[in-house]
Amino acid sequence: MQAIESIDAVQSMLAEEGYVCGRPLATVVFLALRLGRPIFLEGEAGVGKTEIAKALSAALSRNLIRLQCYEGLDAASAVYEWNFAAQMVAIRTAEASGGADRSALQQELFSEDYLVERPLLKAMRPDPAGAPVLLIDELDRTDEPFEAFLLEALSDFQVTIPELGTIKSPEPPIVIVTSNRTREVHDALKRRCLYHWVDYPDFEREMSILQARAPEAAASLSREVVAFVQKLRTEDLFKKPGVAETIDWAKCLLALDVLTLSPQVIADTLGAVLKYQDDIAKLQGSEAKRLLDEVRASLEPA
Repeated sequence: MQAIESIDAVQSMLAEEGYVCGRPLATVVFLALRLGRPIFLEGEAGVGKTEIAKALSAALSRNLIRLQCYEGLDAASAVYEWNFAAQMVAIRTAEASGGADRSALQQELFSEDYLVERPLLKAMRPDPAGAPVLLIDELDRTDEPFEAFLLEALSDFQVTIPELGTIKSPEPPIVIVTSNRTREVHDALKRRCLYHWVDYPDFEREMSILQARAPEAAASLSREVVAFVQKLRTEDLFKKPGVAETIDWAKCLLALDVLTLSPQVIADTLGAVLKYQDDIAKLQGSEAKRLLDEVRASLEPA
């Protein structure tokens, strides 16, 4: 991989993978690559936190290793486990053959041959393509004990397997940690990272994103879609639509051969952009028409 020499180069590199990146985020990515620091991205769901890891992996031709976080995730599940079924087969085979050396058998059972690697261990392994991109997605879903373990793992880029010893990464992975901020992540972990809040894009950037992800959409339809979604974000909704919903909605409209928005089209396709029934119910009847009228008025030339 060639060295990334500037922030502009980061923006261009990600744009080639369809990720439209603002300069503040590009700066964080540039510094993370230059300094070897993890990136901590917070923001609402659907604003592109996960996508930047995918784009970065593709742009750098590095493998992407994803650790999807969830409540109850523990260190063993994130690092490794032993192939219990294969171990049992080996034990029964040894017993059937008779005269098995217990010490030798135990050593064999807890060797690399029976080790099942999970994302954190995979990210520590040498990779011919170079250090992988390690995506630790939605860290806020985990419990605090796992967060404390992760703090240690990201500090030294090493993990310990009692039966095998400590495995240290020869080259630290490119780490991206994301959070939807359903709970606060401890400051100690944030201090290990370069922090960035990923906000909803403004109109022009969201248009650029949509054009990159759904280039077949006509400019007039794209403008209506983006303006309508941005208008929705100002409404009192339980869950505001993210950029991912903007893209999904545009693709649904294209599949229906829609050329322009109408109250009926909006009512028929709201499930692509809003994910809670209470929010959808708020846009029934004349409300969708009111919002659409306001959107069209805002798009008219001054």
